[in-house]
Amino acid sequence: MFQRIIVSLALISLASAPAFAWGQTGHRVTGAIAEAHLGEAARAGVAGLIGPETLAEASTWADFMRASDEPFWRAAGPFHYVTVPHGHAYHEVGAPEEGDAVSALALFADVVRDQNAPLEERQRALRFIVHIIGDLHQPLHAGNGTDRGGNDVAVTWFGQETNLHSVWDSKMIEGWQLSFTEISAWLGAKITPEQAAAWMETDPAVWIAESTAIRDTIYPQETRLGYDYAFAHKQTVDTRLSMAGVRIAAYLNALFEEDAPQTEPREAGERSTR
Repeated sequence: MFQRIIVSLALISLASAPAFAWGQTGHRVTGAIAEAHLGEAARAGVAGLIGPETLAEASTWADFMRASDEPFWRAAGPFHYVTVPHGHAYHEVGAPEEGDAVSALALFADVVRDQNAPLEERQRALRFIVHIIGDLHQPLHAGNGTDRGGNDVAVTWFGQETNLHSVWDSKMIEGWQLSFTEISAWLGAKITPEQAAAWMETDPAVWIAESTAIRDTIYPQETRLGYDYAFAHKQTVDTRLSMAGVRIAAYLNALFEEDAPQTEPREAGERSTR
């Protein structure tokens, strides 16, 4: 079912897509945090699809598979990001013809729910859901449409030539010199019950609005970045990783219960019931 939808799309060049969001360490942090917030139904549902594989392990699979030459993966590049020009909301622009992270999230949720879908497709859908939610919490994966999510913004990071997208994907996190288990344990311990409850939001439009608001504040005034830039944005990185983990859990909790998650973004002014 879903395979036929993807194959029918035009082949998309991966070179036009933003780089991997959060890098492997960041994505694994979001998956590990999510594990701690899964309800019983979601925990059972996840285990029923991917067995002993953890959400931390599942979180990076969609990036790893981008090297595949299978038609599905050649068409799946746009599923890692959205484009929202400055001054606009996602509902004003929506998904392009080839799809984006929001349209893919809705399709993958349908596949996970479909008890008649092949197990392999349901596994792929679940892993992609975990990954997409992480992606949408990296501010530059809600790109403004002018610079490929910061990939075209050349900077140096402690003297090394790179780009702004890479700084946010991995450079800042790698600079901590911590494993994903250390980061997720430290961040997870700081999430209060009140914060977790407030962050249990399953509407991707809300996550995107947060990311675009942050995105518009993180473009540096100079190209040489280092300690000052890392210090200024450390709390933002911590918070977005933590929120992504809680929201992966919230989405999966809803997905494996009768109360299905919001998969189509609401228009401005509407509030989540969760």
